[in-house]
Amino acid sequence: FFSKPEHLESGAFHHFVYLFLKIFFQFLGSYIVLFDSLFASMLQMASKVLPLGVTVSRSRDHTSQTRVSAKHTEFIGSKAFVRRITSNRTRFLVSKSRFEVRASEEAGTSATENVLDCVVVGGGLSGLCIGQVLNKKKIAKSFLVTESRERVGGNITTVSNDDYLWEEGPNSFQPSDAMLRMTTDVGLVDELALGDSKAPRFVWWEGRLRPTPDGLASLPTFDLLSIWGKIRAGLGAVGIKAGMPETEESVEQFIRRNLGEEVFMRLIEPFCSGVYAGDPSKLGMKAAFGKIHILEETGGSLVGGAIKLFQNKKNDPPRDADLPPKPPGATVASYKKGLKQLPEAIVAQIPDNIRVNWTLKEIAIQEPGLYSLTYQTPQGTEKVLTRCVVMTAPSYVVSSLVSSIAPGAATALEKIVYPPVAAVTIAYPLSSVKDDAPPLRSGTMEGFGQLHPRSQGITTLGTIYSSVLFPGRAPEPMLMLLNYIGGRKNQGIKEQTKEELVAQVDKDVRTMLIKADAPPPEVMGVRVWERAIPQFDVGHLDILDAARKSLDASGLDKVVLAGNYVAGVAIGKCVEGAYAKCDEIEKLLK
Repeated sequence: FFSKPEHLESGAFHHFVYLFLKIFFQFLGSYIVLFDSLFASMLQMASKVLPLGVTVSRSRDHTSQTRVSAKHTEFIGSKAFVRRITSNRTRFLVSKSRFEVRASEEAGTSATENVLDCVVVGGGLSGLCIGQVLNKKKIAKSFLVTESRERVGGNITTVSNDDYLWEEGPNSFQPSDAMLRMTTDVGLVDELALGDSKAPRFVWWEGRLRPTPDGLASLPTFDLLSIWGKIRAGLGAVGIKAGMPETEESVEQFIRRNLGEEVFMRLIEPFCSGVYAGDPSKLGMKAAFGKIHILEETGGSLVGGAIKLFQNKKNDPPRDADLPPKPPGATVASYKKGLKQLPEAIVAQIPDNIRVNWTLKEIAIQEPGLYSLTYQTPQGTEKVLTRCVVMTAPSYVVSSLVSSIAPGAATALEKIVYPPVAAVTIAYPLSSVKDDAPPLRSGTMEGFGQLHPRSQGITTLGTIYSSVLFPGRAPEPMLMLLNYIGGRKNQGIKEQTKEELVAQVDKDVRTMLIKADAPPPEVMGVRVWERAIPQFDVGHLDILDAARKSLDASGLDKVVLAGNYVAGVAIGKCVEGAYAKCDEIEKLLK
């Protein structure tokens, strides 16, 4: 275009070009201003795809960027920028965060013009929290959080009807400072629902529900452990035990060596089953319970390490002044309308950065430090360029995505096991509770819930007294119970019907808590998670290390591994992990 025609002098030609471009873009700019005002109001009514027309929205600096596409030439804004397109058709997509028109190629593939700072793959809680922190701390100027399903939030599944509100995934969280920070930043402080910090926990052992110790004062009197079991645990805790081995220990090996067989069989084994749905003979102590493992490493014993930990806390920075007071005791928390309020609140903070029904099909290295992501979306194939990728999808999904480019990482990540777990929510009249059941006191239920060791003949892993823990979630006088069944040692639940799962849970709770002649339970919901909880087995940290090294060696050094198989399976761990990963992302982008 700028090659000099032979019949024009150089100065005259360039002057002609300058005047032509100036007049043309001023003329075009006047229409851009008009279209901006017209289509801004239309955005509120527009669906995700406009059949014809131009989409307009505001960028971060509150300026408008308009892209008008033609068959062969695309003009962007009011700048003298001309780019050839080979497309014979143009598809217009609404993007509220910035104005974008994506031109389809012959094969129906579209390419995004801008390079994003970061793309978070996976819209579960980890991915959402990372997006929230990226936005809050202004770590990334441009980013997306993509989710293959039709909704975000991962396994958080709050359900309600006219009478009940229940959870079909995780049930609650520990109100750590990280959780309170996230809760504060998304405006949910007034929606916090705290459980009773003094609510007892129970373990089914030798035909009775027995309370677990809730502090030093209860240690002499609680009957879950024998006198010898308590003495053995006390001696081991202060360091009278076998030394640490050179090889990595399982949870079972660590607890038996430090605290004895009774503590393992009656407390830790049911805890591993209830929290991880796991097998403590396979779970790695360092990976699954690192904060306990490090006590012995640093202090020579659990008590010695706890003393050092307490001393070091004096050097911790003060809590943020805007955080709500830390709840007392070992309480748990949720939100008044259920856990779903957290992902909903995050979405309200970053609505323009979230894409659902976007399935990542391929990740490729465009050039060093720049990645091309190919998505299948409801509007067709989309390609996104980004400087950093954060993988919060399950490890088996990440394994398949990187298999062609980083086979070593794929091989490592596919080793992580996800056993199935079913959440079965049922309700009985309060009068159905056995008169001698320890949680029933003066006609009122008290307590958090109960765990069931695998050795005691109960199939259900654990039962949470949902309507007791968070009052108002069931009508009076009903008692709503959330039961978890399945896990590493009972993977056959995938072949059972929902009716069979309810029947098994009903049988178990009638053995322990509910009267044999009680009416059939009212069933709220049954949700089977075929791949529920990643197992932090012995060697888990080595798996993550091998995956990291393989990604780095394959040019995927700015692909960050995150999510619950990295940070931990609890909600609080996912949130803590999000803050930690955002620090890592910030360094990568710099």
